[in-house]
Amino acid sequence: MSPLNEEKLEQIHIQRVKEIKGAALKVFARKGISGTKMSMIAEDAGISQGLSYRYFKSKEELFIVLIQEAMEEADAAMKQIGQLPGTPMEQIRTLTQIILDESNKDAFLLIQQAKTANDVPEKARQIIEQYSVKDPIQGLVPIFVKGQQFGEFCAGDPYRLLFCYFSVITGLMVQEHQGDWTNDVDLLMKILKK
Repeated sequence: MSPLNEEKLEQIHIQRVKEIKGAALKVFARKGISGTKMSMIAEDAGISQGLSYRYFKSKEELFIVLIQEAMEEADAAMKQIGQLPGTPMEQIRTLTQIILDESNKDAFLLIQQAKTANDVPEKARQIIEQYSVKDPIQGLVPIFVKGQQFGEFCAGDPYRLLFCYFSVITGLMVQEHQGDWTNDVDLLMKILKK
């Protein structure tokens, strides 16, 4: 086989894996691992079920790959929040926009599924546990306390207030609302303001 053909085959392989993972992310985020079948993922990716098994041996393997990628991205994002320019309020607002952005929503939902479902593969649970930010709220407490000191956030136990914040965000994530989340982000920020 000529190098050009091998290169083209490799590009097709990479594209197909990307399509399968994108479809799987959507399906897993909405249906969970027990409600998902490889046939659903294949249909969403626009390929045959048999072809999907050439790339991933099982839905569990695919789920684990997606959890690994989602946790790496979430961990990196949480570590960068404190480094963002602006006040603590602006940093939390940016985090909210990132989480609620349509391109990130499914990954956050997938992580929620993996943390709460009973039928998650053990390897996926281990991946979640290996990341330093097991509790994203704990990582945001220093930012929130600083915002309280600046008078940007309401008084009270920062952990409990952030717990409420994440509860609302989780609720927004599961909504099928399409379009601009800006008004929702502004409303959420009012909940935290002094």
